[in-house]
Amino acid sequence: MPLSEMVFVLPSKRAGAFLLNELAKISETSLFAPEVLSIEEFTEQISELQLIDNTISLFEFYEAYTKITPEGEREDFETFSGWAQNLLHDFNEIDRYLIDYRPFFDYLSGIQDIKHWYLRPERTELIEKYLHFWKKLPEYYETLRENLLENGLAYQGLIYRIAAEKIQQYAKKNNRHFVFIGFNALNSSEQEIIHFLLKKEQAEVFWDLDEIFYNDQSHAASIFIRKYLKDWEYYQNKPFKNFGNQYAKAKNIQITGVPKNIGQAKYIGELLGGFDQTTLENTAVVLGEEELLLPVLNSLPPQLQELNITMGFPVKNSPVNSLFESLFLLHTSGTGNYYYKDVLAITDNPCIQPLLKEYGTQLTREIHSGNLVYLSFDKICGIFSEDLQILINACFKPKKENVPEFLESLQKIIYEIKEDLKSKNDKLGLEFLYHFHRLFNKLQNLTSQYPHIKNLRTLFGFYKELVSTETLDFQGRPFKGLQLMGMLESRALDFETVIISSLNEGVLPAGKSESSFIPYDLKKQEGLPTYLEKDAVYTYHFYRLLQRAKNVYLLYNTEVEGLNSGEKSRFITQLLVEKQEKHHLESQFVSPQVPKFEKQLKEIHKTPEILEKIKSLASSGFSPSALTSYIRNPLDFYVQYILGIRDQEEVEETVAYNTLGTVVHNTLEAFYLPLEGRNLRSEDINSFRRELDKKVSEEFAKTYSPSGLNKGKNLLIYEVARRYIQNFLKFEQQRLLQGDEIQIIQIEKDLRIPLPVEKLDFPVYLRGKVDRYELLNGIPTVIDYKTGKVIEYELAIDEWAEITKDYDKYSKCFQVLTYVNLLAESKDLKFPAEAGIISFKNLKNGFLKFAEKEKGSRKKDSLITQETLAVFREEVKKLICEICDPEIPFIEKEIKKSYGNF
Repeated sequence: MPLSEMVFVLPSKRAGAFLLNELAKISETSLFAPEVLSIEEFTEQISELQLIDNTISLFEFYEAYTKITPEGEREDFETFSGWAQNLLHDFNEIDRYLIDYRPFFDYLSGIQDIKHWYLRPERTELIEKYLHFWKKLPEYYETLRENLLENGLAYQGLIYRIAAEKIQQYAKKNNRHFVFIGFNALNSSEQEIIHFLLKKEQAEVFWDLDEIFYNDQSHAASIFIRKYLKDWEYYQNKPFKNFGNQYAKAKNIQITGVPKNIGQAKYIGELLGGFDQTTLENTAVVLGEEELLLPVLNSLPPQLQELNITMGFPVKNSPVNSLFESLFLLHTSGTGNYYYKDVLAITDNPCIQPLLKEYGTQLTREIHSGNLVYLSFDKICGIFSEDLQILINACFKPKKENVPEFLESLQKIIYEIKEDLKSKNDKLGLEFLYHFHRLFNKLQNLTSQYPHIKNLRTLFGFYKELVSTETLDFQGRPFKGLQLMGMLESRALDFETVIISSLNEGVLPAGKSESSFIPYDLKKQEGLPTYLEKDAVYTYHFYRLLQRAKNVYLLYNTEVEGLNSGEKSRFITQLLVEKQEKHHLESQFVSPQVPKFEKQLKEIHKTPEILEKIKSLASSGFSPSALTSYIRNPLDFYVQYILGIRDQEEVEETVAYNTLGTVVHNTLEAFYLPLEGRNLRSEDINSFRRELDKKVSEEFAKTYSPSGLNKGKNLLIYEVARRYIQNFLKFEQQRLLQGDEIQIIQIEKDLRIPLPVEKLDFPVYLRGKVDRYELLNGIPTVIDYKTGKVIEYELAIDEWAEITKDYDKYSKCFQVLTYVNLLAESKDLKFPAEAGIISFKNLKNGFLKFAEKEKGSRKKDSLITQETLAVFREEVKKLICEICDPEIPFIEKEIKKSYGNF
């Protein structure tokens, strides 16, 4: 028979393309090419039905469901889709394997009845509904089938069943000769079709199996083909003997354990870098996981000239997908105002950010400066210019579950991004965008044809399902260069050099991953495939790739990071156990070379510019916090006060600890400031208590936010602040009751005083804000408030030379003495005096006083004299001289881990 009158049927379109290429190579004259079909195309041709995808199948199934289910018993589409996907999968399997559905579903219903036993004689309503569902399965199947066939449509399984039913009729009309190549695991419909054509002498089959596997009765690679050759009537008189004998030939097989997926990608690049161009022309890289595609592409060696990728790049990994997912999340949140992170996820997206110009930055600035945890649509609109309102409306205008309006908004956003990408000539970005334009067109058509998607949450579920199947196909020369593919794309293809990644249990083979209502026992009884058969399919693909290969590199992940990780595949173990005489097997582990890293403390030498900045700081005034920052770590002082780099301002969703401290300080300032110059009385404390709740709320509104304090952690922190001040007022009341006379002199006073430093030729000032200065029973007393926990020993000093060196031990002493010095130099303080800290977390110990103690003695003296202050002042001058000395660099200190006193 002429070649042009033959029909070649292969497992995939890709295998068909390679077949035509091989025919062209061996042909010496011009000829008409034969028809080459994939098995899916062949069954569509026989059945004369149009294939529909899973999404349309689900919509059609809901149409059938609503037709036969009374209105009061119907579930909404979102609930329905949760279980219908699995049921459609089961319908598909039942049809592909030609199962008589009615007795099958009756049997399945009986199994469920036995499984859900109950002690009471009568069934509960829940059990009745449950069993009613199983009894309705035949009706669901029949109605769906009828609806689809009326319109000439079918899901894949139904196409196979109808093709098997029509094969006799089709064979009569077509006298052409059919050649089936490269098949292994056939479903019952495929078996029926191929076996019928074989018996009619209208077909021949070429099984690609090595005799080693066929002769091994227990080898999973031959389980299917051995069954066909044994059970099919055609082979009883014409036994198949054309088995290959390639697997036992000499092969170099290298088994390599590599930590992590990125490690595998890098190692693949390293292997390819050692191949010459001729070897690369006949090499396949087979990726067990599609997530490896990008890392492998980024690891390819520069000398690689030709590359053909058959997997396609998942569009779900593109930046524009993250934008649309953010839009879905924003509009399905269900609140009147938008959460700031959801808003920033859109405005900061690289696809949208260039369109917003400087207004996007302005929005971010306002969110941080105003501590806006939630934003209204009007607030967002007010920030952007008039020419951006179309885009802003499309992104942020509330859609109120209006699905058509939401999809229309997404198309507007796509149009705006498209114009920007065209102006930049970003062809890859435009290609991605076009895929999403098509996807949303499909969703618009579906929602207009099937009015079942009534809310954005359901639409989001379908969007995620559709986008997970969309890929951006790479353009290349399919028969040239390195071939990069998945395991299924390798069917019927052979290569001299094969690199297979991710040979781990749970990946290759996948193991148990059932999404079916049909129990394992029933599947075994009816001949439906279980996870065992699926594993056998991958076993065949794995060994078929090795059959004609000469050099094989098998990679697996050694890292244990969850289920299935770190355990090499049974395929590798099987290779080692069944080692052939001419196979050279080598096992190894590869890990990246991690150089030993010794941390070196940084040194910043003082340039003229740095010295000028230090002089500027000196003239404005060194604060206690600046000086203690230098004592703790000179590098921190350099970063914060010389370079002016501060921690990035963040939105406080939960009130931060420093905000709590500010609220407490500001509330006490508001209470005590009017009392300056007079004595504190019990009536004042009582008045403060009455105003406490109102004043704390006002201060939180100013410092944090006017809202967001009525629930969650913020409510607890608000209560902490209120309790701190309430307990402090009790402490003050107790002081008055025990007879203390308290005269308020100054509250929260900003002070700046000169500090003559003889060794420096420029003026130096100290500045600071003293929380409270009072006369306690006639003794001048300086008080610093701390919301954190302070312990009494932190305010005792015995080594004056260490006060500017040991931050952890003496930082509290340094602070309070600085405040005393400020007041003394401003002529507001008389000696002797006292100073210390009131710790709101340690109020039971009262006022914690600074005390000087003799070295090696427990004797303490809390009175601060002019002599005490003179010693301290000298130490401060030494510290400032060190800061200003051009020869002493800023040297980083090792910081001890501290968990704070919170």
